[in-house]
Amino acid sequence: MEYDGLEAVVAGVADGAQQIQAKVRAAVLAQAVGTTGETNIQGEVVQILDTFSSETLVNTLTQCGRVAAIGSEEIEETVFVGDSPAHRYLVQMDPLDGSSNIDVAVSVGSILGIWKRDTNETITDVTLLKKGHEQVAAVYTVYGSCTMMVVATRESVQGFTLDPEDGMFRLTNQNIRIPEKNSCYSTNEGNFKGLDSGTQKAIEELRNTYSLRYVGSLVADFHRNLLKGGIFLYPSTQKSPEGKLRLMYEANPLAFIAEQAGGAASSGKKRILDIQPQKLHQRTALIIGNKDVVKQTVAVINGL
Repeated sequence: MEYDGLEAVVAGVADGAQQIQAKVRAAVLAQAVGTTGETNIQGEVVQILDTFSSETLVNTLTQCGRVAAIGSEEIEETVFVGDSPAHRYLVQMDPLDGSSNIDVAVSVGSILGIWKRDTNETITDVTLLKKGHEQVAAVYTVYGSCTMMVVATRESVQGFTLDPEDGMFRLTNQNIRIPEKNSCYSTNEGNFKGLDSGTQKAIEELRNTYSLRYVGSLVADFHRNLLKGGIFLYPSTQKSPEGKLRLMYEANPLAFIAEQAGGAASSGKKRILDIQPQKLHQRTALIIGNKDVVKQTVAVINGL
């Protein structure tokens, strides 16, 4: 089979997600909130649960026996697992998106992109630098009022909810499609003054048309917009001209999911899934959600 072993990779994600959600829910009681006192490769302060989540998913993906290498937001270098013919997949992940929100009980999650490996190629750091459209699957989980895992493959997006009684993920949202009606826009309005004139105009148009819904946790904002319709924007700013979000393990997986669900994703200049990555922790701007609204917003940004 072309994607032999992919189910084992997704099962590894599910296993890790169960462990992470338990830790997240007990975080305050277990004194697992706060920082480690270290900074990651992004220059960001590392939360205690960032480290736990990264180590947990590295372990479960390694144990599944199908992953050759893993890139993580919390690890500077690629984690090499194995290069046998059975190790058919490459994974890029943000193990705990929005972790700084845990101590105020805001939803957080994990984001993972899955690429197929050419078993004839030698695995190096460059091996993981594949375009987003080459993904064979993408997964995100949300740890909120319930724990939900959304899995996308080609032209299929399925949602699973964790049953706390037996620890099993059950199919609850079948064949997810972004609703045709765009209901809201999600962006950090505090960045408005740092945007170029075209992006300011685009946000003003969205502001005059839709309701603002912004959690400030990427996976939570995307999840709501995927199910209810909406557009999320984290555009380039004067402070972050290349964008703020990571291409490989935030933008690419969510863009893949959005497109399989009938949506679109752009950097403001280019389709996210067509960007050729140059480095593991590359940043990008992200505009993602309902296809027609993304298209119109990008046009306004570019003065078209």
